[in-house]
Amino acid sequence: MRHDWLQPLALAVASAVSGYLGWSGSALALPAAIAFPALWSMARSRRTASVVSAAYFLAASRGLPQGVAAFYQSDIWPGLILWLVASSSFVFVHAAFWSRDSGGWKALRYTIAMVLMALPPFGIVGWAHPITAAGVLFPGWGWVGLAAVTAGLASMTTRYRPAAAMALVGFWLWSAAFWTAADIGRHWQGVDLNLGNSLGRDNSLARHSDLVATLRLKRRIDTTHMLLPESALGFWTPSVAHLWRQQFTGTDLNVIAGAVVVDPEGYDNVLVRVSATESEILYRERMPVPGSMWQPWLPLIGKSGGARADFFANPTVSVGGKRVAGLSQTFLRLAIIP
Repeated sequence: MRHDWLQPLALAVASAVSGYLGWSGSALALPAAIAFPALWSMARSRRTASVVSAAYFLAASRGLPQGVAAFYQSDIWPGLILWLVASSSFVFVHAAFWSRDSGGWKALRYTIAMVLMALPPFGIVGWAHPITAAGVLFPGWGWVGLAAVTAGLASMTTRYRPAAAMALVGFWLWSAAFWTAADIGRHWQGVDLNLGNSLGRDNSLARHSDLVATLRLKRRIDTTHMLLPESALGFWTPSVAHLWRQQFTGTDLNVIAGAVVVDPEGYDNVLVRVSATESEILYRERMPVPGSMWQPWLPLIGKSGGARADFFANPTVSVGGKRVAGLSQTFLRLAIIP
């Protein structure tokens, strides 16, 4: 009887630790998530597999409720509901494909679950996917690295898991030993505006003038591209674009920042680039926050509004000789790809 509850408890705790460490915020810790498929496959019942899946996902996405509350200036409940709904999707898929069978059949079932959680509709809330570790385990390998991690994760559900674990950990240690921090280049500069709750909510021309003055003050001598946070520019209109271009007259500065473009049908969460001579929309968010931002049911009931999802938009754009990527399914983030 004691063993009946000890084994599921141990698997759940280990799964939570895997999710917590893997998604602790350090890129090199991401491969800790590769333990999840092994723990999932060791469950002796569908109920235990569900608990193991829930423990992993809830621990990995633990910052979501507070993040949603802070971003939307609301109480904790919307974020908590989104957290639980997203976890139920992850749990449902992994519980449905769990099987008592072992070997290749279980590996195939986990591979199907892994693919489902990477693609819409389940992939819309498929945060904390273990396959994300491919970027750390096999940096620069592209599709080959992704295929290698897919095979490794599937092998973690079979009796060959010790060999698969040793191989993946070996690549992890090799990657960590030769890891170098990303260098965005001396001509690029990120700016933390420290504007708190007013960021993106004060759309007055005076605020935009103050932002330009702040950038001029913080700019290094050799900087040609400055990066601002999400929603820094608020609503992006022709008047705002003209104001920013006018403020940069006589300079070679390019500013890349988050903004919102609104029309009668809804809005787009975008990245814009503005300089003294031109302004353009670089990137439209591929997957806004489901529910609070992306509301696909509105057209079905004859209403407009909500953010648009550009599932198949170009995930990267070229700016100043570098590729800029919009990261995160939910909140607009920037990454410079060397």
